Amino acid sequence: MRLLWLVGSLALALLLAALTLQVPAPAGADALATAFSTERAMADVREIARRPHPVGSADHARVQAVLLRRMAALGLQTSTQSGPLSPAAVRRLEREGGSAAGIAVTNLIGVLPGQDPRLPAVALMAHYDTVPDSAGAADDTAGVAAILEAVRAIRARGPADRTLVVLLTDGEELNLDGARAFWGGHPLRDRIGAVVNLEARGGGGRAMMFETGRGNAGTIGLFARAGARATGGVSSNSLAVFVYEAMPNGTDFTIPKDRGVQGVNLAFIGRPEQYHAPVSTPEALDQGSVQHIGSQALETADALLRAPALPAATQNIVYADLFGRVVLGHPPVMGWGLLGLAIVGLGLAVWRARARAGLTFADAGRGAVDGLWFLSTGLVLTQLVRLLAGPMSGRTESADAYYTLLARLPWMEAGAALTVLATALALFGGRARLDRRLVAGGLALAAVVALVLGGVNVIVIGAAVIAVGLSLAPGLAARSTWGGWTGLIGLILILATAAQALAPEAAFLFVWTGLLAAAAAAVAAFLDPGLTRAPALAPAAVAAVLGAGWIMGLGHTVFLGVGMDLPGVLVLLGLLVLMLVRPLSPEQGLSRPLLIAAAAALILGAGLSVAAQVLEPMVAASTA
Repeated sequence: MRLLWLVGSLALALLLAALTLQVPAPAGADALATAFSTERAMADVREIARRPHPVGSADHARVQAVLLRRMAALGLQTSTQSGPLSPAAVRRLEREGGSAAGIAVTNLIGVLPGQDPRLPAVALMAHYDTVPDSAGAADDTAGVAAILEAVRAIRARGPADRTLVVLLTDGEELNLDGARAFWGGHPLRDRIGAVVNLEARGGGGRAMMFETGRGNAGTIGLFARAGARATGGVSSNSLAVFVYEAMPNGTDFTIPKDRGVQGVNLAFIGRPEQYHAPVSTPEALDQGSVQHIGSQALETADALLRAPALPAATQNIVYADLFGRVVLGHPPVMGWGLLGLAIVGLGLAVWRARARAGLTFADAGRGAVDGLWFLSTGLVLTQLVRLLAGPMSGRTESADAYYTLLARLPWMEAGAALTVLATALALFGGRARLDRRLVAGGLALAAVVALVLGGVNVIVIGAAVIAVGLSLAPGLAARSTWGGWTGLIGLILILATAAQALAPEAAFLFVWTGLLAAAAAAVAAFLDPGLTRAPALAPAAVAAVLGAGWIMGLGHTVFLGVGMDLPGVLVLLGLLVLMLVRPLSPEQGLSRPLLIAAAAALILGAGLSVAAQVLEPMVAASTA
């Protein structure tokens, strides 16, 4: 019976995740004047993105003229600002076979005066230059067009107290040179108190707010309220902000952020094959993505323009959206309280299960070991399967090769997800039933191949040692459902404690899901300690559907962001899903079919990764 509960719960969770990831329908030209309309914005996309327009090209000058006319037609007071190329930009141009002689960046600036010029202004920012080989319909023409449409809608809503500055920067693709010029010395820079920046790394998907100014509690509060009015809601969480802060990447928003300016950075990263590619055309652009990023930009900028006071830097808040519809957040210290509640819930479940279902602390410990086996085995296998699709980005020989890997990203994700599924099925089927020498030898071989293909990786080496060691000790596998479930919850709460101490902005992933699982376990233990009847399985299934659906949706976005180089991130998220569905694990009589299914999923995942190399062949390194 539990097999039906498991399959049904996972199917509903997958459906919930798929619904969460949908972009909103694009609004037509007949939308209200005060609303964002993709159809109106697409007229600008088609005009701007006729051809590539990198800095210094003839089309670059054409786009400048088009944008200045459009900005003036919207009632903006327009001006331009020129600045020199940075040494890094000059070197890049020369590497690409061009010359920097006589080339400068030119920012396009428009001002919509507010009713009170003494108040700090708000800036809408995007870059209008492209790379040489792409018309850049997404990166960043979609952002530019969305800003123009947002300005039109803001004017239709009536005068605001604050001044709006439209900053269309140049040279972002070279070295953020336009943003450096503006924030380095333009007279308007010190009047701006908040920035909304629009970007893209792909041609579709939901637009995510992935970066804020430092000390973002006030900014997130305003963004959450404004986002509730945006078409399709918002997608954002403090994990994305935390991770991006630690990455070497940068956008135009990096420059004002480093000056202490508050604001938000929005981007969509789906359809990665369009990033800096010739296929990034207006026809290929996902219009739902334009609607989503534009509507969020409009509502956020409008809320800032009409706010009595702009958000000030305080502390970073812990937050996440739930299914793209509502944002929940709390101060970092509150994570300890939620963690305490989760521990209490787990304690009640263990107490009840020990008294009524024969749970032992030893078996709960074995359940935690199962989680370690899943995590270590999954890390080794996903690394190998990912490498079957091509090298890590750090080992690519050219930018063209990197873009080819981006085109393979959907195949990588499918291969990694199937590998995580295979590892879970092997655990459900009973890892103690597998030939320990065969499994240990296979994992050791997989680790060696992964290290040969991808280079030395201490995480893979450590995971391989743990996976091989635990595979040689099948007696450490959990012997009961309660042991497996409570052990996994305990393991997650240990990880949550470490995350709460070291990186509280990222800890919600473990704290919230651990609390959900602990609460479900406590309820189930009191309703039916035997975990055989619907009254006990129902709360576990509800927790699995909601929790796993949320994690699956989050997992897709996370993999698009970092999965190319960190495929094991899906294993960590898979561990959370495993914790939630563990009480629904099938009866022992299904061990053989589950193990066969695990092998099939692993073979299919590896096959999809290999197929990526055939379907998206590597581009030869540029000789320019």
